[in-house]
Amino acid sequence: MSKTIAIFGYGPGLGVGTGRRFGREGFRVAVIGRKPEKAEQHAADLRAEGIEAAAFPADVTDADQLDKAIAAIGETFGEIDVAMHGAAGEMSDRVPSTLELDVPGLRVPLALKLHSPILMTRALAPAMIERGAGTLLYSSGSSPHASQPYLSNFGVALAAQRGYVHQLADELRGTGVYAGVLNIGVLIGDSRAEEIVDNHPELVPAGVEIARMTNTELGEHYWRMYTERDSVEIDVGF
Repeated sequence: MSKTIAIFGYGPGLGVGTGRRFGREGFRVAVIGRKPEKAEQHAADLRAEGIEAAAFPADVTDADQLDKAIAAIGETFGEIDVAMHGAAGEMSDRVPSTLELDVPGLRVPLALKLHSPILMTRALAPAMIERGAGTLLYSSGSSPHASQPYLSNFGVALAAQRGYVHQLADELRGTGVYAGVLNIGVLIGDSRAEEIVDNHPELVPAGVEIARMTNTELGEHYWRMYTERDSVEIDVGF
């Protein structure tokens, strides 16, 4: 019987790379994105490649919408075997100085990178624990390891997410459920972030070089995390 991966915050970079990689292994792909037309197009693109996929539009920072999407996935595909949280913010959401950072500046990063992952986990982990099997994957950046003040508010939120995932992994040990985070220190090929940086290079401080990696390569990293399950976090690009 085919397994299902649900990708929360599906986009043209990380979402596409992960969806294709798992789809090639026979997974059904649930595409969860905020914009219905884009989510459906992503699902259609996967189907055109011979991958069973369906769109479930939802704002993953909204608990009610997220719960409804998960219920719809259950009705369409059955249980979710793997969940990947890949939602990311826009460069316009950043606060480019820690000295300028205030509490309102943390609203979007915390909603995307801490609150939403917690919502996803709370919705899916109990059933996975009961089955004794499941995988919870998260996406992060390099700022929890390497200071990047020009991404100050996201750095704070990602550090909080990192702590959450490590605590979660400790509690899940022995249950059959794996939790891991991919720390991505690159611009992702075909992503919205790559497009913005290419069009507005002034957003990156002078002297800062950001490596690049294709979404296919990052999808491969998630596949290895799923199959090997031997590390809570993996670093790429730094």
